[in-house]
Formats: sequence, structure tokens, C-alpha cells
Amino acid sequence: MTDPAPAVFDRRSPTRGDQRRANLLRALHELLQSRTFEQINIADITSAAGVSRSGFYFYFTDKAAAVAALAADMHSETIAATNLMFVRSASPRERIAGSIRATFASWEQHQQVFAAILAARQHNPEVREVWDAARTALVAPVAEMIDTDRAAGLAPDGPDSVTLATVLLELNERSLEQLGVGTGPGVAERIDTLIEVWSRSIYSNTTQEK
Repeated sequence: MTDPAPAVFDRRSPTRGDQRRANLLRALHELLQSRTFEQINIADITSAAGVSRSGFYFYFTDKAAAVAALAADMHSETIAATNLMFVRSASPRERIAGSIRATFASWEQHQQVFAAILAARQHNPEVREVWDAARTALVAPVAEMIDTDRAAGLAPDGPDSVTLATVLLELNERSLEQLGVGTGPGVAERIDTLIEVWSRSIYSNTTQEK
């Protein structure tokens, strides 16, 4: 899956030598280390980047759009983490564990951006649409994995694979959201529980180690 955010939110595609866009995103990333999305305004970003306000709007429709573009690396890492489920040299449980651990590692590295994109979703319907589309795009390959393993006898028959994949991916996202606001179990407990939930939901107790 390719990340859709830059194409949707940038007013123009950056050229190789275009540093202004990179400076704006770098400034936003640095500001997010010490402030929330709501505490940052466009003047803060342009001042830190050394770019004019009109320069900002040359690339982005608003600060929510800039946050969405900044999230491109996180989306790419999420895709890479999900792809670990499809490594056939490992057991089903090992594949699931590797994918979930990589997903949470990406969150720990980009948690300020993750928090900002969640806040931006509340203000910008386009951000919400792209974020949801990025998650939805992961459903098909996970569902295909479930169907393939069922056909191979590695997983028992069960709920519709697309519905199951959707629910499991939503569990991951919801768990990361709760971590972001500091409620509920910690990272290690959530990872262990999600590995168990995914493994039992897809493979049951008797087949997950094959």
C-alpha cells in the first residue's frame, strides 16, 4: 500500500530541490515535541521554518493538512509492520507478534505525530477520510492472509475474513489511541494481549504454532 497523504494534502508536489516544504514539516515535527496540535498555529510553524505564511499555503490547505503530510513516514512504517504478518518462514503466532511489536515501536517513535493526527481528524474531514482509508487499505491483505491460511488448514473456518481483519485492525488503532491519552494498561500489557487476541481469533489454540 502506498501512502495517500502527500498527494491529497499538498497543494503541489515538491520538487527534489524544494526545501521550503521540508523546512515546514521539520518545524512542525519539532514543535509537536513540546506542544499539542491545538497549541500550535500556522504562525508558529512558518516562524520556526523561516517560510512566509503564503509559502505555507502554497503547500498545505491548513495545519491539519500539514500534520497529515508529516504522518506519511508513520503510515509507511505501519504498512511495513503489517507486512511482517505475511512472512511465511515464521509460525502464525510469530508473524502476528512481529507485526504488532513493530506497530507499537512505530507509535513510540512517532507518538506526538499520532496524537496530532487524531486531533486533526476532529477538525478536518479530509484528514479523517485519508486516515480511515489508510487503515482500510490494510484490511484486504490481512483478510487474504486469513483466507489463505484457512485454505491451507492452518486456521479453522470462522467469521468473514474481511470483517475479522477490520475488527482486529481497529483493536490495534484503539489501543494506540488509549495509550496516547494515558489510560488503561501499558505498552507491554497491550502488546501481549493483542498478540493473544489476534492469534486466538484467527488460528485458535491448536493451530497458531504451526
